[in-house]
Amino acid sequence: MSEIPGDLKFMKSHEWARVEGDGKITVGISDHAQGSLGDLVYVELPNIGDRVEAGTACAVVESVKSASDVYAPISGTVVAVNAPLVDKPETINEDAYGEGWLFVIEAEDADQLNDLLAPDDYAELLEDDEH
Repeated sequence: MSEIPGDLKFMKSHEWARVEGDGKITVGISDHAQGSLGDLVYVELPNIGDRVEAGTACAVVESVKSASDVYAPISGTVVAVNAPLVDKPETINEDAYGEGWLFVIEAEDADQLNDLLAPDDYAELLEDDEH
């Protein structure tokens, strides 16, 4: 299992959120999630300017095995998307916590981050899933 970065917060559905400052939150899927999906072949990103609700689907990642919704970890407005992923979705497989980020949300209520899992809690969740 890969190292889980300590500066991230996680959803039980395997999305990660990184607080960038200025109220902006970068979102991606965990290394565990990309590993479970297998080789990604398609990514559907939200549009810049879209308003997203915490816990609702706002993007899709698709592998040869299955398609999976990506949920917003926090409510706000999409201010950036990782457009190169559309042509190179495998970037998520190669670098889930770095170049494989999906989109950036300008948070409406940063307190919602308190509802997400800390890295240690997420690691525990993954261990429980394996048993």
